[in-house]
Amino acid sequence: MNTQRLVGVILVVIGIVVLIMGLNASHSVADQVSNTFTGSFTKATTWYIVGGIASALLGVLLMLFGMRGSRA
Repeated sequence: MNTQRLVGVILVVIGIVVLIMGLNASHSVADQVSNTFTGSFTKATTWYIVGGIASALLGVLLMLFGMRGSRA
């Protein structure tokens, strides 16, 4: 397994963990109150969810297309 694919796997795992943390945080009392009055989650929860998705997506892209153009 080459380095870029290994980094991709690590990013996917980190992304999934951060996404789960964000989804769990969205069920907290503070986020429920914020969602009730403003219609959205707190900024920290939103960044956890967005960051987790972005990290997982980047990891998948690295795993799929990591070494395509650089083979000799």
